[in-house]
Amino acid sequence: MATAYSFSARLYIDGRRTDGRAGTPVLVRNPATEETIAEVPGSSAADVRLAVEAARRAFDEGPWPRMRPAERAAVLLRMAEEMERRLPELVAVNMTEAGSVRALAESLQTRVPVAHLRDMAERVMPRFDWERPMDPTITPGLGITQGVLRREAFGVCALISAYNFPFFLSMMKVIPALAAGCTAVLKPAPTTPLESLLIGDFADAAGLPPGVLNIVTGDVEAGRELTTHPMVDLVSFTGSDTVGRMVYTQAAASLKKVVLELGGKSVNIVRADGDLDGAVRAAFMGITAHAGQGCSLLTRTLVHESVHDELVDRLTAALAKVKVGDPADPATTMGPLISEAQRDKVEKLIRVGEEEGARLVCGGRRPPGLDRGYFVEPTLFTGVDNSMTVARTEFFGPVGVVIPFADDEEAVRIANDSPYGLAGAVWSADTVAAYEMASRVRTGAVAVNASSAGVIPRAAFGGYKQSGLGREWGEFGLDEYLQTKTVSWAAR
Repeated sequence: MATAYSFSARLYIDGRRTDGRAGTPVLVRNPATEETIAEVPGSSAADVRLAVEAARRAFDEGPWPRMRPAERAAVLLRMAEEMERRLPELVAVNMTEAGSVRALAESLQTRVPVAHLRDMAERVMPRFDWERPMDPTITPGLGITQGVLRREAFGVCALISAYNFPFFLSMMKVIPALAAGCTAVLKPAPTTPLESLLIGDFADAAGLPPGVLNIVTGDVEAGRELTTHPMVDLVSFTGSDTVGRMVYTQAAASLKKVVLELGGKSVNIVRADGDLDGAVRAAFMGITAHAGQGCSLLTRTLVHESVHDELVDRLTAALAKVKVGDPADPATTMGPLISEAQRDKVEKLIRVGEEEGARLVCGGRRPPGLDRGYFVEPTLFTGVDNSMTVARTEFFGPVGVVIPFADDEEAVRIANDSPYGLAGAVWSADTVAAYEMASRVRTGAVAVNASSAGVIPRAAFGGYKQSGLGREWGEFGLDEYLQTKTVSWAAR
């Protein structure tokens, strides 16, 4: 079937749109209605190889890596202008392919990545230390030497994105890769390819040279081709820790650099003197925002035993008011999960929680009256021990747990007793104590008296432990796509 949108939902290879070489077509479904909204070409292994070869030529022979940073920044700004012009279209696509409610589609899903793009071109690139002189040094036997430390593009990058924030996550890879002077092949998730394919239009409008950015589709086969191809120098992957380990293993054979942004079971710590209103809002958003499909959402609430019952009562009351349904309905406050398989996984984990003895205080079922769409009620468990599956496994669904603690030492111990370490929050009227606790929690970001550390471009996003390797956003993300070269000479 033809796409329902105005743009060409076809592969983008070497600056041209193509239907590919007879890969299996990808059907894109609206997760709220289960209706097929578009059919896009499925990339074969041959298509992926063509895209990699185009990126290799563009890097080795084309102008992009040899442009001055200011010249590349000008192209990126033109891309941002085109994205801003077509924001309504991006929002509409996001709501139908990813199932976002409008408020989320108009903010984090679309406007925020454009803000990151502008920040890279306007703030980071002009100030970045692309070349650093080395002071003359007297070295015994070598005399006086001096030189320059250069930051140079890493090469051809494979960018593999996830389904939950399709445009945002793809752009968090495309932005630093292009800013660094790299060339790239982007592969979005097979369930949400449309927004990423649209980036090809923005590249054309901005005058990006052919081959610098290529966009393919596909699933396991296409991903394996990217992670093992000898012409690829760097792999950046966002997704589950299970698949992340596979990507890491596949890339290791040719010693590619790997950047991984993986899962989380992020902790929301509420001390006895914490702001319960704010802490409840954070826990509420951790469960309901994008139906819990976010790696940094706060889904594991640790609360001091003296205020445990009050927090649970407030949170349960708030969850009972959530309107679950089609994001096209303005009254909807929480949409669907992305697929039937994801809903099945979440429902299975909920059953495991009940079997292990956790107390289901709300939700846990499919909402009544919604016979189509991949919906699950907002769900909360109490009576949870941190050793339980529901406390240790990432649901990627609208499920949260509440665990009591007696003192700060126990809270930190429980917080760090997790295979993940992506995000967190600490709530306390004693900001010094909150800061000290935040410094002891082993996660990549911790917010004090806030629901998250934000999505500001100046932050560094990434995790500890099985939450990943490397950092994204701003100058930290740019640094991942650069090599450091020493050029030295004798000073006489």
